[in-house]
Amino acid sequence: MSDTEYTPPKVWTWDKESGGRFAKINRPIAGPTHDKELPIGKHPIQLYSLGTPNGVKVTIMLEELLAAGHTGAEYDAWLINIGEGDQFSSGYVDLNPNSKIPVMADHTTDPVTRVFESGSILLYLAEKFGAFLPEDHHKRTEAMNWLFWQMGSAPYLGGGFGHFYAYAPFKIEYAIDRFAMEAKRQMDVLDRNLADREYMAGDEYSIADMAIWPWYGALAKGIIYESGEFLQVHEYKNVIRWTDQIAEREAVKRGRMVNRTFGDPSSQLRERHDASDFETKTQDKLEG
Repeated sequence: MSDTEYTPPKVWTWDKESGGRFAKINRPIAGPTHDKELPIGKHPIQLYSLGTPNGVKVTIMLEELLAAGHTGAEYDAWLINIGEGDQFSSGYVDLNPNSKIPVMADHTTDPVTRVFESGSILLYLAEKFGAFLPEDHHKRTEAMNWLFWQMGSAPYLGGGFGHFYAYAPFKIEYAIDRFAMEAKRQMDVLDRNLADREYMAGDEYSIADMAIWPWYGALAKGIIYESGEFLQVHEYKNVIRWTDQIAEREAVKRGRMVNRTFGDPSSQLRERHDASDFETKTQDKLEG
């Protein structure tokens, strides 16, 4: 089938699966599909997530806060299996009506505060703990610029390029060309910004870096969608320098392990309920 053969009807109806990797969980309506309460652990912050780029943003932030001495950022990270539809449980939808990961509940407030959308969670934590968001007016605004840039740009990278290049049931040249062009444009935006800056917003590591790194750092290293050669990502030298620098942070190494269900078993900490879990409960140890 080519992309020139389809003529849209006057009224679209949902009468079949769209195909592709996530067809079984895609639907045009919101709300829960089943009743199930979410578990609640012992820590002030409860995170319900999966180790995708969007989920990793938040676990990196939490691990960075703990590394900086903010003990109030201790958290339980519960695994949400989106392939099985965990995000459509009644308990999950109560916290996030959009049924996407991640979602966070702050139990230090009365009533409990729900926070959904990864950018909102990063900003909430930065303001709650007074960390990783510059105090200077111009630097803070610049960090916010890049945080919101990421929130607006990543859907083109994931839902656009990633979907049509890696997940769609058949290849559509127009769609792949359109989103490959946009993916490369975005990488060029980042590369130019990082040409004379250490971090995204200047000389301070911030939530802007934490938001952008899981998506664009992985793309720069050719990890996501196996698209490195296709997009010639080696051209973006400044992005690669920044990517490698962020990857060396100990909190980043830990954060990227949390709720991870793929890759080397030693890199997977599917649930995190205590700092010691990194040493004792990675998947290689549980399976060994």
